[in-house]
Amino acid sequence: MLTWAFTTTVTGLLTLLVFQRMCYPYFWDDLIYYLKLRKVGAAVKSRMTSGVITYLDCFVHQARKTPGKPFIVFESQVLTYQDVDVRSNKFANVFKNEGGLKQGDIVALLMSNEPDFICVWFGLCKLGCEVAFLNFNIKSKSFLHCFQSCGAKTLVVGSDLVSSREEALRSLKDNGIDLWVTDSSSSLEGLHTLLDKVEKASGEAQPPMETTLAKLMSNFLFIFTSGTTGLPKAARVSHIKAVMCMGFLRLCGAKASDNIYVTLPLYHMSASLLGIGGCIELGATCVLKKKFSASQFWKDCQKYNVTVFQYIGELCRYLINQPKTEAETAHRVRIAAGSGLRADVWREFAKRFGKIHIREAYGLTEASVGFLNYTNEIGPIGRAGYFNKRSLPFDLLKCDPNTYEPIRTESGRCSRANQGETGILVAPVSAMNPFLGYAGNKEMSEKKLLRNVFQEGDVYFNTGDLMLQDHRDFVYFRDRIGDTFRWKGENVATTEVSETLGGLDFVQDVNVYGVSVPGYEGRAGMAAVVLKPDQKLDGSRFYNHLVQNLPAYAWPWFLRVETSIDVTETFKQQKGKLVLEGFSPEAVQDPLYFLDVSQKDYIPLTQAVFDDILSGKIRL
Repeated sequence: MLTWAFTTTVTGLLTLLVFQRMCYPYFWDDLIYYLKLRKVGAAVKSRMTSGVITYLDCFVHQARKTPGKPFIVFESQVLTYQDVDVRSNKFANVFKNEGGLKQGDIVALLMSNEPDFICVWFGLCKLGCEVAFLNFNIKSKSFLHCFQSCGAKTLVVGSDLVSSREEALRSLKDNGIDLWVTDSSSSLEGLHTLLDKVEKASGEAQPPMETTLAKLMSNFLFIFTSGTTGLPKAARVSHIKAVMCMGFLRLCGAKASDNIYVTLPLYHMSASLLGIGGCIELGATCVLKKKFSASQFWKDCQKYNVTVFQYIGELCRYLINQPKTEAETAHRVRIAAGSGLRADVWREFAKRFGKIHIREAYGLTEASVGFLNYTNEIGPIGRAGYFNKRSLPFDLLKCDPNTYEPIRTESGRCSRANQGETGILVAPVSAMNPFLGYAGNKEMSEKKLLRNVFQEGDVYFNTGDLMLQDHRDFVYFRDRIGDTFRWKGENVATTEVSETLGGLDFVQDVNVYGVSVPGYEGRAGMAAVVLKPDQKLDGSRFYNHLVQNLPAYAWPWFLRVETSIDVTETFKQQKGKLVLEGFSPEAVQDPLYFLDVSQKDYIPLTQAVFDDILSGKIRL
């Protein structure tokens, strides 16, 4: 009897296991990740009960817990958690006693990647100031726009950035803005120097401010969007959003013993909240780089014993386009965490650089919706199974293919996209997922909200990103509204076309977009391509590749051969200027080519060919 019962039980369990592997192959991956999320959440709640509530609280807590642990390694400098704590206290005392700054003041920060970026930021936080991170790459017009939109009355500028901003700084000074420079002296009149005062300042901490759970919903930072489609917007980042970001590296598998390489600009959320915040949450060491260098990357990984690094956008593409070296496999990197990694680059990266676990993710500055691909599947940004939606609820909505507005039923409600169907990603706005809007731009803030989506009174944040959930519950990023275009009555996803063209062995980089052609509805496909060194454009091979891999409506009719692709500071491809210049030989100085289907080849786009397209003699 016992033997029969045992055999029956084992047989039942084996049958159940086979059924699970066949029908729910990622069940255990999903469950383990969900339990990790719960564990991280439980740790946050535990800290909160002891008064460790905000991002700054977490840093101070870690500085007391592991004061002698290296926190920031920058070139030849090593600053422990205690070093940064004390130095940030000194900055706080200078700003309070010399500058009169107090709780609630808004201070803009314009600095390159360096330890004092973090010390100044934390010092201002200790006074209760709201800090606005300014992009040091933007030009004067955008710079002044950003400063004014966030409502700051004080600016802290890095010593290395003063000379390139003299005109803008004088303009701010004339308008009564208080200017500080991280230097002991300044040749520009009207700038208050910091370092000479910091040397003499007390390292004593400011009296602790009262922090409550209610404060979690208030504004912590201003982080600016990259401005790929216009002037940057100042996104308000809540305290709770910042705290949630701190768990990212832990969820990717990072540990306290890791040396985490951050080459991304600190004014970007990925570096400041996910990277620095992730190190704080773990008690790990951050190896900070002033600026990303593809040629130095693997050498730095060896030199600083890097075990985890962050990537974003095309950073990994830059690495695979570098000549092969011994250093690229003689390292101890085990995790690469980030977002925006195209599938073709992903495959090449995985083959070339050793056993590195890639943790592709998706997130937004403005809201707390996000995904993480914790499996080994190449391509998806995450999963959308039962456990995931319990953690961070979201939906994909059906949308109009022309306007990309959500489709509403007769009752006025939105409809969910089906599996395998592309839809707009939206997330409910709630106490745990607030949307604080864009500073100085109420109209744009309201445009990001969808109301009465599934029931009367509900409010959802519209990400503006098109996603697809497949039958296995993997989620794929398809495109950002504005990048997608329609041609011949079909939607063309620029990301998909870029990945396909990236498979050509003579193509190094590619940027796909749509251009208007007189006499045609929609926009025709065009691609700006960078060829690999010593390679030429092979138009017939290009054509054959399109035939084999893409539907005809997605083929780029025009090619623009460039020496490099214009990108933002976070490696997002710039399309606006390319779209405006179109395919006119007069407007474009780069070599242009046109797809001649009859010849099954790309031919030079001369003025005569251009005129024939406009007159209708050549049909697309």
